[in-house]
Amino acid sequence: MVHLSPRLREVEPYPFEALDRRKADALAAGRAIVDFGVGDPREETPAIVRDALVAAIDPISSYPRAAGLPPLRRAIAAWVQRRYGTDVDADTQILPTLGSKELVFSLAQAVLDPAEGKDLVLTTAPGYPIPERGARYADGEILRLPLTEANGFLPDLDAVPDGVWRRSALLWLNYPNNPTGAVAPLSLYEAAAERCRKHDVLLASDEAYSELWFGELPPAGALQVGDPTNLVVLQTLSKRSSMTGYRSGFAAGDPELIGALTRLRPAVGVTPQAFVQRASIAAWGDERHVEENRARYAAKRSIFTELFARHGLRVAGSEGTFYLWVAVPDGGSSLNWAVDLLDRADVVVAPGSFFGPEGEGFVRIAMVPTLEECERAAATLDRAFAEVSA
Repeated sequence: MVHLSPRLREVEPYPFEALDRRKADALAAGRAIVDFGVGDPREETPAIVRDALVAAIDPISSYPRAAGLPPLRRAIAAWVQRRYGTDVDADTQILPTLGSKELVFSLAQAVLDPAEGKDLVLTTAPGYPIPERGARYADGEILRLPLTEANGFLPDLDAVPDGVWRRSALLWLNYPNNPTGAVAPLSLYEAAAERCRKHDVLLASDEAYSELWFGELPPAGALQVGDPTNLVVLQTLSKRSSMTGYRSGFAAGDPELIGALTRLRPAVGVTPQAFVQRASIAAWGDERHVEENRARYAAKRSIFTELFARHGLRVAGSEGTFYLWVAVPDGGSSLNWAVDLLDRADVVVAPGSFFGPEGEGFVRIAMVPTLEECERAAATLDRAFAEVSA
C-alpha cells in the first residue's frame, strides 16, 4: 500500500458524495429527479463568452504565464472600478486564478506560521467546507465563528478575544453567504479589516456570489474599505457568468500578498489557459448577461418563496446567492427531511448539517435547475406538503 501523509489520510469525503449516491439510486430506479443539492448552474454560458473562447484557440499551444494576461488583469481592474468604485493596480494587485476554489484551499499555506505564533485560521459556520479543509491540510488550527439567524448570519467579531486575534493568520468571510444566502453590510468589512490590520491577520473575502442579489442595491464588497493592506478578495466567473467548467477567477488586494502568490505560481501550475483568459475578458466586460442571469434566478426564487410561504415554511437569510436557506419544519433533522423530500417529491436538497453542525435545522436549496424544472419540482413539493398538512 502507498504510504500517505497523515493529512491526506484525514481527508474526509466531500459531503455531497453521499448525496450523489442517494440520487444515483433514485435515478437507477427510473425516477425523474430534480437536483437542488449542488450549486452547479445549469444555465447556458453566454454566447459572447463561448465565441471569444473559440476565437482565442491558436494552432500552437503555449504555457500560460503565471501573472496572467495583461489584458485580462486590466479588464478585471476596470470591472472592480465599475462595480465598487475602487481603483486597483492591474500589475500589482490582481492575479488571475483557476476559479476560486484552488486559492480558497491553498491560501492558508501562504500565511500560517506556527513558529511565529500564527497557527490559527478563523472561519464562519455553517459554511463552505474548503477554507477549513485547506487550513487543516496546512497544519493550522481552526476556530469556527458561528453564524446565527439572530445575528443576521454575521460573525460576532467582538466576541473574539485579543489573544485569539494575535494567534490568527487568516480570517475568512463569505458574502453573499453560502449556505445561508445572507448579505453583509460594508460595516462588517470595515470592522474586520481594522482588526486584521491591527493584529497582522489576512482578511480573505470569498465573494463568488456577489452578482446574485435580489434587493434594490448590490451588496457591498471588501475592496470598498479602501486600504488593501492585509486584504484579499477572491472572485470567480462560475456563478456570475455560468462558467463553472471554465475555472476562471481572480484574487485582488494587498500588493505584497499578490506579488508573493505570483512568484509561487510557476511552481504549482494553476494559471488558467490563455484561451480561457481571453474568454474571461469578454465575460468581465459584459453586464447584460449578468442582469439576464440575475433575472432568471429571481424568477426561480419567486416560485419557491411563494410555495414555502403558502405552506407555512420559513425561509431565512436568502437575500443573495442562488440558494434558499429553509428551516426544517417542527425542528426536525435536516438529513431526515432531505431524505423525505427525495422519497416523496423526487427532489434533492442539501441538509444543513452538510455545512457543519451549526447548519442543523435548515436545508439548502440551490436554484440551479432550469426554470421549467423548478416549476415541475415546485408542483411535486406542493403536493407533498399538502399531504403532510392534510
